[in-house]
Amino acid sequence: MNGGTLLALLAVGMFSLTFPATVWALDGLGPWSVVACRASLAALIAIGFLLAGRVPLPDRRHWSGLFAVAAGCIVGFPLLTTLALESSTTSHAAVVVGLLPVTTAVYATVRTGTRHSRAFWTAAVAGAAVVIAFAVQQSGGRPGIGDLYLFAALLVCASGYAEGGRLAREIPGSQVIAWALVLCLPPAAVGTAVALAVEPVHVTGKATAGLLWLVFSQFVSMWLWYRAMAMTGVARAGQLQLAQPLLTLVWSVALLGEHLSPAAPLAAVAVLVCIAVTQRT
Repeated sequence: MNGGTLLALLAVGMFSLTFPATVWALDGLGPWSVVACRASLAALIAIGFLLAGRVPLPDRRHWSGLFAVAAGCIVGFPLLTTLALESSTTSHAAVVVGLLPVTTAVYATVRTGTRHSRAFWTAAVAGAAVVIAFAVQQSGGRPGIGDLYLFAALLVCASGYAEGGRLAREIPGSQVIAWALVLCLPPAAVGTAVALAVEPVHVTGKATAGLLWLVFSQFVSMWLWYRAMAMTGVARAGQLQLAQPLLTLVWSVALLGEHLSPAAPLAAVAVLVCIAVTQRT
């Protein structure tokens, strides 16, 4: 197992806690407050990092990709998934977002012209099919508004992942996420002030812990993730994220007390097999 794969696995492990942490944060904050506070505080960390390292401004050719990262990974995905979690369980959201690796691979292929073997795509599509079947079984075949938010989140996050992975081949992954966060600071700061004034706020231990993890993970996990994609390729690293829904299912039981259907172990085995095939091809 190479270094890029190890970094990707570490990032996926951190990602798997995002939904449970979001549910905890919603215990005391509204959805818009959670997203705005998360981005604002993470941006302050990013500014400190950039200043401490005396990092120069990115080249002009990098800014379009940084905007895509900001729009997809800092604003779009957190907002859409947070709204979805108001009506969907963590376990259900986790399996739907399991489609993200295939979505990212498709976007990266179209954007960069990366080619993969037939075995790679067969395994990737099979993994996605398992996730879809599991999601449909969980929802009883009746997708709701939460599913629409989640599917939209897949599209915007795939572009942010792929563009960030491409940029990380030219500038360090830490700088990719840091500059994207800086771009988000002005609107995030305004959004924080407005959201906290409009939405109810109840300071609880769970809400505080959830928000702090989201802020930490927003910067550190994305740093690791972009570095991993630069080392192993966007599509290949992305397939490791097929394990994320299964890890989130574990957290949903351990931290939130949710109950899983009997289909969960079968889905876990099938998805892990697909991951093994994509890594070997």
